[in-house]
Amino acid sequence: MSDQNFVTLAVADGTEMRAYVAFPSSTGPVPGIILLQEAFGVNHHIRSVADRLAAAGYAVVAPELFHRTAAPGLEIAYSDFNSVAMPHYSAINNNDLTSDLQAAYDWLTTQPLVKADKIGSIGFCLGGRVSFLANAVLPLAAGVSYYGGGTHTIADRAQDLHATHLFFWGGLDAHIGKEQINQVIEAVEVAKKPYINTVISYADHGFNCDERPSYHPEAAKEAWALTLAFFGEKLGA
Repeated sequence: MSDQNFVTLAVADGTEMRAYVAFPSSTGPVPGIILLQEAFGVNHHIRSVADRLAAAGYAVVAPELFHRTAAPGLEIAYSDFNSVAMPHYSAINNNDLTSDLQAAYDWLTTQPLVKADKIGSIGFCLGGRVSFLANAVLPLAAGVSYYGGGTHTIADRAQDLHATHLFFWGGLDAHIGKEQINQVIEAVEVAKKPYINTVISYADHGFNCDERPSYHPEAAKEAWALTLAFFGEKLGA
């Protein structure tokens, strides 16, 4: 990994935000994806997801959402949520996130390789919630959320969704109760927005991440296959 894999984005509030970027080998034009981090930074796992998406034919940007409270390159151990991640996690808010999402979207749409009308978002954990917000505040063509804790707190934004949203939840996830999932899905249904809701009964929170104890290889493989099929249908690659 070199500095060539990162860009610095200007955000509307005057801050600067570093982002990891990954491009496919194609000469284009290709769809774009905004990849949204867990509460542990744009770490090795998130960068590997970006690389996998690029290998599948997408131009990817993964912004560092904690840039207002952390130095560039912050990576937090999965065991250090309460002691290290929480102050940064608690400091973010929807207005700032909206500015960050707009900056990432603007960067993608100005890349000569990228189809500006074929941009989607995907996020994990914290990023799952932010991906839902992205679909509400940006003219996306697809949105994906993996175990997006806290999404129920912005369920009222369902009325603003621009594109079909694909949700993944772990049935064993003690962090996200069924009532929270139901609150999100009911809001999307009331808003009459298209969605796909997938609960994997045998998976826990973080099941996609092979660097977490809760990693579930089968669930990760199944969800990833559906994710690529969904992006392929909505964005093309």
